[in-house]
Amino acid sequence: MLLYPPGVYRAEDDTDLLIGVMRRGDFAAGRHVLDIGTGSGALAIAAAKAGAASVAAVDLSLRSVIATRLNSRLHRARVSVRRGDLFAPVAGRRFDLVVANPPYVPSESSELPRHRIARSWDAGPDGRALLDRICAGVVDVLAPDGDVLLVHSELCGTQATLDALTTAGLKARVLAHAHVPFGPVLRSRAAMLEARGMIDPGQRIEKLVVVGARHG
Repeated sequence: MLLYPPGVYRAEDDTDLLIGVMRRGDFAAGRHVLDIGTGSGALAIAAAKAGAASVAAVDLSLRSVIATRLNSRLHRARVSVRRGDLFAPVAGRRFDLVVANPPYVPSESSELPRHRIARSWDAGPDGRALLDRICAGVVDVLAPDGDVLLVHSELCGTQATLDALTTAGLKARVLAHAHVPFGPVLRSRAAMLEARGMIDPGQRIEKLVVVGARHG
């Protein structure tokens, strides 16, 4: 069980899907792991429990940083938590595994919220405001034999993620997928997504994907 203070993202199907891939592939054991946009710390704690040599977790939200520190202590997981924007707090370091479940829900505006819970899912009109930044910047913190694991909805473009990681010099592929019912946020935006042609009329199921990448 994890604690979720107000304003902190609650781990759901996407987090579970990525954790499952990390465990089945034994990606974390003995490795130095970075969790970007940690939220409640679910991925970071899972990596620590899977035998990671070290785990660093980063989030821009002060509430999420506090929640991750709290949850790490409750689960007796050694996680170093830092506050900041994506890779900035760990600049100059290299990691064997980078994991991320970033905001990826298409939103009305390109202006991202800073102080509301919506910051946990709003990602601009195409849902890629954070994904593209992660894909472009991850090579700067990735060890030569390191791996990247990203989870997001197909709504924001699986091929776009594969292409972005390839452009960054990595070899990328889809490692897992799952079909899940729309949650409250997507249900509330279904009309907008239909109008944009991002979903079919009446569609209320989304496909989650885990994309893995490493140096080719």
